[in-house]
Amino acid sequence: MKILCNLSMALALSVATNQALAADFSDPTWPCIQRKVERLSVGLMWPDPKPEITLTDSQESAVKELAAALSLQRVDMETAGQMVTAFAQTHGAERDLMQAVFTQVFDTVGKRRTRIINGIGNVSTGQIKLAERIDETRSEMDRLMDQPEPDYDRVDALEEQLDWDDRIYRERQQSVTYLCESPVLLEKRLFALANLLQNAAL
Repeated sequence: MKILCNLSMALALSVATNQALAADFSDPTWPCIQRKVERLSVGLMWPDPKPEITLTDSQESAVKELAAALSLQRVDMETAGQMVTAFAQTHGAERDLMQAVFTQVFDTVGKRRTRIINGIGNVSTGQIKLAERIDETRSEMDRLMDQPEPDYDRVDALEEQLDWDDRIYRERQQSVTYLCESPVLLEKRLFALANLLQNAAL
């Protein structure tokens, strides 16, 4: 059963990764080469999830604690595996219990991913407006230089503004490239954690 789960997870991850690498041209404000996927599906990562799981008070507290730890990106997968093993030894490794952990992890990481996607959109909108201002500045400079007696003071001021705007634009583009990778990394982490918890389940 675990081998089948591993194969299923590997296939799902491959499909999701290929989708993420396909540029999304349906949203002109989306700057990433990765396709924009606003919401993830828990069913793609955890097959046949149960809609409701009843936990005891002690189980609920332990599940929250483990889920909070697994949701942290600084917790590497080796450490995550050790945490899951310790959890299973203390509280049991029933599939429903492991699903409860993953459901909370999925909710936390999914919300973080959504905030990042919204942030990327905001940065992109700002970049579009800045690019338009840069084009307008260049056009005004060209018009002034075409005059018989150009206003060189105004040209100098526009050139200074253009240099500043261009520098800001290039610096933001570098941050956008980094931000674009973040949703995909979070998605991969969710797949890895789902696989880890399913393998630990009885």
